[in-house]
Amino acid sequence: MLHLLNLSIWIDWAKFKQGTSFFVPCLDRSEVEKFVREEAERLRIQVVCKHVVERGRYGLRVWRTA
Repeated sequence: MLHLLNLSIWIDWAKFKQGTSFFVPCLDRSEVEKFVREEAERLRIQVVCKHVVERGRYGLRVWRTA
C-alpha cells in the first residue's frame, strides 16, 4: 500500500507480471520511486522507473523487467 497525501494506492505486486507497467499520478515522483524501489527489492522484483507526464498528469511509470 502506497500512501500519498492521505490517499492510499494499492499495488497488487502478485499480479504485477514481467513486461507490464503501472502509472502512479504524483508530484513528488522521487519519493514515490524510492518507495517502489524499496518494495520491489524486498520482493526481489526488478523494475525500471521513469518520471513522466501522461495525459497532462505528472507521475511515475513503473515497468517490471524480471
